[in-house]
Amino acid sequence: MSEIAHLAATVFRRAAGRSRFVVGIAGPPGAGKSTLAEALLPLLPDGSAAVVPMDGFHYDNAVLDERGLRARKGAPETFDFDGLHVLLSRLAAGEAEVAVPLFDRAADLARAGAAIIAPAVRFILVEGNYLLLDEAPWTQLAPLLDHTVFLEVDESELERRLVQRWLDHGHDAEAARQRALSNDIPNARRVAERRRTADLVLRL
Repeated sequence: MSEIAHLAATVFRRAAGRSRFVVGIAGPPGAGKSTLAEALLPLLPDGSAAVVPMDGFHYDNAVLDERGLRARKGAPETFDFDGLHVLLSRLAAGEAEVAVPLFDRAADLARAGAAIIAPAVRFILVEGNYLLLDEAPWTQLAPLLDHTVFLEVDESELERRLVQRWLDHGHDAEAARQRALSNDIPNARRVAERRRTADLVLRL
């Protein structure tokens, strides 16, 4: 059984008797969190799972400019933690219907109410860099996550992926490397060095 199939079986087993089960998928930028979440979806009963990316809680660039944080976009302080906490609380409670924001990478902004989580959705796959960050206020997320996964990736491989990500967004080679090394890699180190213990650590 592959690691992802084993994870799906574990999640299904641990969710026995539960109408709502929240899985937190954490790891540094470029680790493959969204890829893992999307790979899990077809391994769970049809229509029973949905992905909720933490990236929907990015502050808008105008807010980051006002706070002098534009160059640090993607760091913990550039996210609306309180909004994320409230959303996960509602999802964990199994409310009838919950609207979630999604991040539009092409437009570089979050779109409010971009998806709806229906009451029939049993498994919530939340993915984001800082779900296991052992810093206030992020530790408040712990009670809202029923099962946690952390993705480990060598820094050299992260650097390669993150540079490629910026190249794919139209940056030239020098600018892409600068973006990755000045912000993404420091964030990745913070994620890796200051994290709570996960239920499962994967190296995919």
